[in-house]
Amino acid sequence: MTYVAATGALGSGVDRASLWTALEEHPAFIAADAGTTDAGAFALGSGETAFSRAAVKLDLAAVLEAGITAGVPVIIGSAGTAGADGHVDWVLEIAAEVAAEIEERVRTFAIYSEQSTEMLEAQLRAGRIRALRHASELTAEDVGRCERVVAMMGVEPLQDALAHGAQLIVAGRCSDAALFAALPLQHGFPAGLAWHAGKVVECGTLACETMGPGVMLVTVREDSFSVRPIGEDLRCTPQSVAAHSLYETANPFLFAEPSGTLDIANATYEAETATSVRVRGSQFHPAGEYSVKLEGAELIGYRTMLVGGVRDPLILRQLGDWLERVNAYTKASILKTTGISLDDDRYRVRFQVYGRDAVMGHLEHAAFAGHEVGVVCTTLAPTQGEATEMARLYRQPLLHAPIPEWKGSITAFAYLHNPPWTELGPAYRFCLNHVLLLDEPQAVHTLRLVELGMSDGRLSAVSEATT
Repeated sequence: MTYVAATGALGSGVDRASLWTALEEHPAFIAADAGTTDAGAFALGSGETAFSRAAVKLDLAAVLEAGITAGVPVIIGSAGTAGADGHVDWVLEIAAEVAAEIEERVRTFAIYSEQSTEMLEAQLRAGRIRALRHASELTAEDVGRCERVVAMMGVEPLQDALAHGAQLIVAGRCSDAALFAALPLQHGFPAGLAWHAGKVVECGTLACETMGPGVMLVTVREDSFSVRPIGEDLRCTPQSVAAHSLYETANPFLFAEPSGTLDIANATYEAETATSVRVRGSQFHPAGEYSVKLEGAELIGYRTMLVGGVRDPLILRQLGDWLERVNAYTKASILKTTGISLDDDRYRVRFQVYGRDAVMGHLEHAAFAGHEVGVVCTTLAPTQGEATEMARLYRQPLLHAPIPEWKGSITAFAYLHNPPWTELGPAYRFCLNHVLLLDEPQAVHTLRLVELGMSDGRLSAVSEATT
């Protein structure tokens, strides 16, 4: 079985020329991941998306037209970045516009993965939710703080939709590899190979020696799978494919999926051609209990930031102490002016020094040797007004905080913007790192059949089914 991974993230770009070239290999399906937790908790918490509507529509139009041309299903997973129900509906609306514009009727299945607070609390009481490593035990209060919770689906809901003749699947939060493993597994290919191939190509051409515009072509066999990029100057090597097999997990050889664990400890990688790689030896160990990962996001407050630069060499020599003095002075000023105490966990301020240790923080090992730094001061509070008021009170001390070497007034800080404060809006964090145990793999995901292609671009729901 041959299939196409069209892009690593729907909205980041689909190379149409490469995609149409790939159709000459008669793929069985086209799939593309559309979401990630790498973008942070904002998309899940707010319901917003990481990519613009125009970018997603451009990519979706390319893969949908290719799928219709080839007569094969198109599978989109983790729709709208976080895969919540609103994200699925958002992508469905875009798909409806595309179908109307190309004057095609498209048999579409939407798969919803968002979970209700009531259901989660019931499962919690029944002892069906377990914490993953380093996560605390979940409480009903934790669940109640979540803005949204999604359950990451495996292959089974996708296989249900494929079995019912889906031309397009728009799935909520989904295992990345499941998008590519669903149909091969449905046709009886070895589970280890099916899951491993999906793991390699879910990020598109990132599995190449050097990424670039193009698509990934996979051929799965009974004893191996091959990965070949299609695109100018793209090449897969044993090293690039092995490297992309080993990332994003504590153990580089074991990858947990809802139905079991992919084991690539004995996998081998060999050059098949100058640009393609063949992989053998991947295994899959079925789980004793089926589980789905829960992802939840909670609102932690509102943020405002100040951005500026420092290049005074005398201050740079004592930058840490200088920022501590600014912080101590301003904390006292905030308490006196507003009554807000920064000892209250709801209120926070954070300095990040770009050019010194902004990325690694206290883990940074390199000595500072620059002539200037960028300083970002971010305040967090329960309301936007409070966060902005705190930031405004930091403005003046950052400008003129003295050092012993200078006499009289100094100006040490060059602000990037005027006014110097920028309101960032609501801030979210992931608050669930747990799994929900299920007796039936499809128990918490809902399938909705939708016929796309109405002349006015609207959705036409002809039936619904809950698995």
